[in-house]
Amino acid sequence: MKKINYTVLMLVLLVSNLLYAQKVELIYTTASERWVKPKKFLKKKVSESKVDITVYTDSVLQKVDGIGGAFNELGWEAIQRLDDKGAKEVIKALFSKDGCNFSMCRIPIGASDYALSYYSHDDVPGDFVMRDFNIDRDKYILIPYLKAALKNRPDLKIWASPWTPPAWMKVNEHYSLRAGDWNDRSNGNRMNPGAQILSNATAFKMQDQYLKAYALYFSKFIKAYKKEGIDLFSIQPQNEIAYAPNWPSCTWRAEDFSLFIGEYLGPQLENDGLDTEIWLGTINYSNPNYVRTILDNKKSAKYIKGVGFQWGGSKAIPTIHKEYPDLQYMQTENKCGEGENDWTAFDRSWETLVHFFNNGAGSHMYWNMVLDETGKSAWGWPQNSMVVIDKVTKNVTYTDEFYLFKHLSHFLQPGDHYLKSSKGKNHLAFQLKDGRVMLLVNNPDKTNKNLNFKIGEQLFEIEVQALSINSLIINK
Repeated sequence: MKKINYTVLMLVLLVSNLLYAQKVELIYTTASERWVKPKKFLKKKVSESKVDITVYTDSVLQKVDGIGGAFNELGWEAIQRLDDKGAKEVIKALFSKDGCNFSMCRIPIGASDYALSYYSHDDVPGDFVMRDFNIDRDKYILIPYLKAALKNRPDLKIWASPWTPPAWMKVNEHYSLRAGDWNDRSNGNRMNPGAQILSNATAFKMQDQYLKAYALYFSKFIKAYKKEGIDLFSIQPQNEIAYAPNWPSCTWRAEDFSLFIGEYLGPQLENDGLDTEIWLGTINYSNPNYVRTILDNKKSAKYIKGVGFQWGGSKAIPTIHKEYPDLQYMQTENKCGEGENDWTAFDRSWETLVHFFNNGAGSHMYWNMVLDETGKSAWGWPQNSMVVIDKVTKNVTYTDEFYLFKHLSHFLQPGDHYLKSSKGKNHLAFQLKDGRVMLLVNNPDKTNKNLNFKIGEQLFEIEVQALSINSLIINK
């Protein structure tokens, strides 16, 4: 009788463990092991008193709008060094359901610091009616890059922002605001030092004809892209609004930017029947008063649907999110790095992810998705990327940050929600639309660690690898 009871008990435990194991899936990545799906990882059920991380499945927070990165000319140039098969594999790794599954990305309006050279979409001085406006250059570089992505992800949401207006619309009539090299980089611009604008004063010519022309410039850009089959869901009218570097840029005083949005840009898009949203951004100013000034102006606030904060504005988002809870929020650009492309870059991006999701952001953008082996901009600054393509050897490297974002965006899609969880800087929790919970866990320690979880009513223990990022999927 005892033998029969023991056999029955073992069968019950076996079935119970099998059913339990099916409820939790784990994928992890370390610097040496990529996207590993272990079969045995659950340790045991634990008591509630030993829980390390709790996810409150009944406390649903902000909606997720999208995860992705930026399209830039130098990225497409690197991809074009590969043969057709290799190029398609890189695009698939970023945009397919088997890859990062990116759902939202960014494009520049005119030259960014990762363009091949200076340009805008109307470089004819005094063309206030935008007769010579065109996107001809984009048709050969950015648009093929975009369309390659859209083949893998047809519903990819795309937003756009300029680094600078056409040079003739600016006070110093130059694409940049600062002369010379930058931090000993040898490819700075050679503008006249007397033309510099370094005080965060408005660099745009605040005359009516220029403001009207610039609003028309945005409208024509949206329409031109739509004609190419690419809808822009939003624009942010100025990249890094409080920065005067050696590359394309334009600073604006808050009062002037508010005037442009409320009395020129908003009415222009409205009168043209365009449904592309206007977001305030990209904000890299740490003092929340800058954003307050614009959002408290009824004329500009009427048109603003969200606020995009670059990492330089991270100190402002907690305050602004609390004061304006009905707006949407975005992290527009992670920290660029210095081309190290190692786990230290991973750590910085992880810190940014946690900070912005914990302060209301519903979308999160990486900067350059793809660069060549130098990582250098046309102005000589080497930066990080998710994918590194060696233009000589044709070797393709997927960096640590690529896998960080894959662990997030492979599962997390528009319409999912951020979930409240216990305090801590090494986890993020999300409610997926199908009812599953996705938990992202970072182990920054150099040793394996056993962690105890409570997800709703489920209790379990998992061993996570040293220096690893882990995606846990908890089924219904």
